[in-house]
Amino acid sequence: MQSQNPLIADFVKLANSAAGTLAGMTREARDSARERARETFGGMDFVTREEFDAVKAMARKAREDNDALADRIAALEARIGGG
Repeated sequence: MQSQNPLIADFVKLANSAAGTLAGMTREARDSARERARETFGGMDFVTREEFDAVKAMARKAREDNDALADRIAALEARIGGG
């Protein structure tokens, strides 16, 4: 038969309880930190990379259209002034 020392058994139970408590505290701290980060960054207006690239492409297209219109106006003015 195996005999157990009650002091060691109590120590093992205490260690297991402490480990469980520590794991719970770690989870709670992590969740709390995530929530605080969401609250902090939630009010800020960040754009995603996809949104930034889409607006950048729109600006490039607008510049190209503007340049084309400027060339067209110059050609029309040349025709009017030369005629």
